[in-house]
Amino acid sequence: MSLIELIAGVEAREPTLTVFNADPAVAEELRAHFADRSVRIAEERTDEGPEGYAVLSRDGEFVTAVAVDELLPDAGDGTDASASDPAGEGGGSGGGRVGEPILDHLDETMFTSYSRDDMVAASREIEDRAWRVGDGELHAGFQTLDVLTGEADTYALLGGKERLEVHAYAANEGEPPDVEQYTVHVGETAEIRETWFVAYDGGGYDDAKCALLAEERAPGEFFGFWSYDPETVDYIIDYLTERYGTGGDETGATDDVGGNRE
Repeated sequence: MSLIELIAGVEAREPTLTVFNADPAVAEELRAHFADRSVRIAEERTDEGPEGYAVLSRDGEFVTAVAVDELLPDAGDGTDASASDPAGEGGGSGGGRVGEPILDHLDETMFTSYSRDDMVAASREIEDRAWRVGDGELHAGFQTLDVLTGEADTYALLGGKERLEVHAYAANEGEPPDVEQYTVHVGETAEIRETWFVAYDGGGYDDAKCALLAEERAPGEFFGFWSYDPETVDYIIDYLTERYGTGGDETGATDDVGGNRE
């Protein structure tokens, strides 16, 4: 299964968050907060049962249930959570991200319209984790050699970690960076040109494994998913190693890491 097929497979398993016995405005607010994630929001009313709760399901299977007040931390104090925290990341009076009880149950969380800036920010989180653990393997796809060259300083630092093995992948557009601290794999396939990925094997710790994989479906617009599921992360790294490692096209070792995918 290719990287693009893996994205399609996760997309097909889009989760549904059903809001029960709540004000219609609640569902609309959740749709706004989940607008850049592939989570379907549905509404239902029942004759019996508690008011204001939500159920997350995937493939028709129950995942978790949570009170609406826990999904919208500011809902109970008369303020608009989106106004106090437009990115849906920070506190509010409830002290958590909007939707946090749901996001924490999604090992593979789709996003639908990340920009290049969003992708850079997401990539930095995984790179930072690899830097802090300082062990294991980090695999990153840059689409083209031109983009990889722009990342030279960052990946030189990462590749300089004694116990961290770093692999970079790019299509043959531009000149490969002159580096020794990490390995550059030049892939002559459409998926390398069309996907952006960063995967870290956790350095021996399943809890530290994480991956970001996305397809550029329109210029500068990415569709893909985050995953903290160890099996998914292992699959991505194993696929890259088998497809583009010693048995594939490879330029050899390099010594560089950059700071801007632009």
